[in-house]
Amino acid sequence: MKSNVRDILPQVHYMRRAWCLLFSAALPAAIISMTGCAGSPHEPTEKYILVADNTKIPYWQTALQGLQHATAEMKVKSEIQGPDGHDPQGERDAFKRAVAEKPSGILVSAADSSLLGPDIDSAIEQGIPVITIDSDAPESKRLFFVGTDNFNAGMIGGKMTAKLLNNKGNVVIFTIPSQMNLKDRLAGYQAAFADHTQITVKQVVDMNGNSDVAFDAAKKLIDSKDKPDAFICLEALACPAVADVVNRASLGGKVTIVAMDTDPGTVDWVNKGVISATIAQRPWTMAYYGTKLVDQIHHNPPKPLAGNWKENVFSPLPTFVDTGTFVVNKQNVAGLSQQPPTGGQ
Repeated sequence: MKSNVRDILPQVHYMRRAWCLLFSAALPAAIISMTGCAGSPHEPTEKYILVADNTKIPYWQTALQGLQHATAEMKVKSEIQGPDGHDPQGERDAFKRAVAEKPSGILVSAADSSLLGPDIDSAIEQGIPVITIDSDAPESKRLFFVGTDNFNAGMIGGKMTAKLLNNKGNVVIFTIPSQMNLKDRLAGYQAAFADHTQITVKQVVDMNGNSDVAFDAAKKLIDSKDKPDAFICLEALACPAVADVVNRASLGGKVTIVAMDTDPGTVDWVNKGVISATIAQRPWTMAYYGTKLVDQIHHNPPKPLAGNWKENVFSPLPTFVDTGTFVVNKQNVAGLSQQPPTGGQ
């Protein structure tokens, strides 16, 4: 069951304010400044690190903006770390480097949860708050997950695909099998298709975090005698490449494409009518809100931090904070906001 996010908001700021009101009349200004009563509860040495895989893609650059917006508001430091391309081991190495810095908190998107889980556990044991965003590592000791309800996102996409196909057709799905979020989306699509016996998942393609792999696979399928009726992408990179293939074959609007996320290339193909629709996530919100929540834990951690809070009915922490999804298609794409909120910088 989803917990109310407000459950984890600590009382540290109210306690600080009461302490200050009680003692400020008797203490010199210099002492008040040293105790933090005169200004921000944050220290300039505080640092929050986002660790991700494939950090240079637009999705993670959007998340980076959310991280920076949050830490600018708090007047603390932030950084994104991780490999430029799809490299789960490289992400693990980046996570270990982040832990070695002893930051105030870490946000991580687990490209391979089984690989990263022990390192997350180690960080928690060392007293560093760690939450997952975007892609979870539920078997680890991470404190909670902030991101999309990925099974539900898959259900939404599956029902929409079925409607676009008039409940009949062959489907090809592009994914990265090791990622927990994509496993959940695939399960959601499969559940949605279970009610439509004339829809067949012809192939599930491991595109390995590489748009070139998606392009080559899509071209081979489009050039075959048995062309798919629909392509589905469970992550951000594949569908712009797939749309390029479909467009070159002059099949735009004739082959259904259901994408994921709102990268500029995806939005452009939606505008052109080649991508039928995309499921939009909120990576900016994941990083922004996730940073604010980790900051609260840094200042008022549950004791012990490594406690089994997932199986505690009195846990001060949620298990899952849903940042939501929505569908973008030709009808509403013109109103899609591509700019972060002002202020906080």
